[in-house]
Amino acid sequence: MLQNDLLLRAAQGEKVERVPVWLMRQAGRVLPEYRAVRSRAKNFIDFVKNSEMAAEVTVQPVTILGVDAAIIFSDILVIPEAMGLPYQMIESKGPWFEKTIVSQADADALRITDGSNLKYVYNAINLAKKELQNSVPLIGFCGAPWTLLAYMVEGSGSKTFSKAKKMLYTQPKLAHQVLEKITQSSINYLKLQVEAGANLIQIFDSWAGVLSPEMHQEFSLRYMSWISDELGKKVPVTIFAKDAHFALPNIKNTSCSVVGLDWSINPVEARKILGASKVLQGNADPCLLYANLEVIEQQTKKMLSVFGNEKYIANLGHGLYPDTEKEKVKFFVDCIKKYSLQLNDEKVHA
Repeated sequence: MLQNDLLLRAAQGEKVERVPVWLMRQAGRVLPEYRAVRSRAKNFIDFVKNSEMAAEVTVQPVTILGVDAAIIFSDILVIPEAMGLPYQMIESKGPWFEKTIVSQADADALRITDGSNLKYVYNAINLAKKELQNSVPLIGFCGAPWTLLAYMVEGSGSKTFSKAKKMLYTQPKLAHQVLEKITQSSINYLKLQVEAGANLIQIFDSWAGVLSPEMHQEFSLRYMSWISDELGKKVPVTIFAKDAHFALPNIKNTSCSVVGLDWSINPVEARKILGASKVLQGNADPCLLYANLEVIEQQTKKMLSVFGNEKYIANLGHGLYPDTEKEKVKFFVDCIKKYSLQLNDEKVHA
């Protein structure tokens, strides 16, 4: 039994004593303790594949920031690599693939991984769970198939992902073939994460916003929905489709439990679209944490009052930026705990 199961209960739509909080990229460069561990690894990929170090930085935010969940430290691109398409992480530039998916032969060469070649992730989950000692839930994750395809075709990050989008328009059958392989691989991978101890799953659709509504429905959401259908029978699933407000009516029809929101959507509008059945997660602007403590406190209180204290998980609208001050991140977390408790008290005595 978890000592603090607030986030798990909230994700399941249950009433909670206060709003739970965790932060995207909470295990990262914002923490000096993370940077100290990272310095021991030869490069980022070696860091990800070192189960002991990955487990150590997974647990750090729970201890240091007081968040209500850990999220396993890994990378979304471990799936393309496990399928036979290795990547490099170039410092200050991001991911880079020497070989990309261009032709039918490239797609045919991709294998559907059964997840067995990602044992370093499951080992990290096992180690993190032991270190957490049932204190809080642990979140597993994967990248949305479209987001992974975007990198696998483009070869790197991009403002437009025009090469990847070109494939959707000019070679849709090829795109669907690759997306199906990625989806099946991701399902196998996530099921093994759950077996290793993950209590919840989040799907990161980082590049949802570069697609039109119709293209997102056909080439992204249908595959995230497939993953959710398979994993949602085991644990709560969160879909986070960044910059894709147009997709909310369709996300409503998926089996996911939680919908992540970026900072550019009004929570009231999101609730109107998604209805009462979905749990909302988000959505403070990460840049808020550059402000002084008074502004952070004011805006955090406002966010909580708009979302309310039911069917809600507090988070940022995207990941923490590396140059954010650790003390301000901790203050933000503490504000959520303090003022969500006050909201509950006010509701009880209203």
